[in-house]
Amino acid sequence: MKCPYCSHPEDKVVDSRSSRENDSIRRRRECLRCQRRFTTYEHIEEIPLMVIKKNGQRQPFDRNKITAGLLKACEKRPISAQRIESILDTVEKSLLRRHNKEVTSWQIGELIMKKLHSVDQVAYVRFASVYREFKDVGEFMKELKDIVKKERK
Repeated sequence: MKCPYCSHPEDKVVDSRSSRENDSIRRRRECLRCQRRFTTYEHIEEIPLMVIKKNGQRQPFDRNKITAGLLKACEKRPISAQRIESILDTVEKSLLRRHNKEVTSWQIGELIMKKLHSVDQVAYVRFASVYREFKDVGEFMKELKDIVKKERK
């Protein structure tokens, strides 16, 4: 670390503390030449998660897009805002834990559908109908019949 006052390349760390959010470390340093003190912060450099869309285009992960889709699917359903937020958090954490920093929109949709299926069947079908782009009523009815079969078991 170069001293901001005299540009000397050597210093000593006088004090280290974690930030309140534990996402950075604050260090007080003292230059070994001029003895002036300065502060540095260390942050983990995160590689942004990239989403590969159906058309092959890549774009940064945007939680707001998932939120909009979930809110639309859960509209007028007995699902609290807290529950929706919990689904969002779970899906996002699952995506960020992956070693690969690229994920397909298909994988995101599958994670959301898996969560919605256990929360609310109607919201699940709504989300699936948009996400899976059913080509006709027959495909939609097949999905509904699969849900009914699982419910009866």
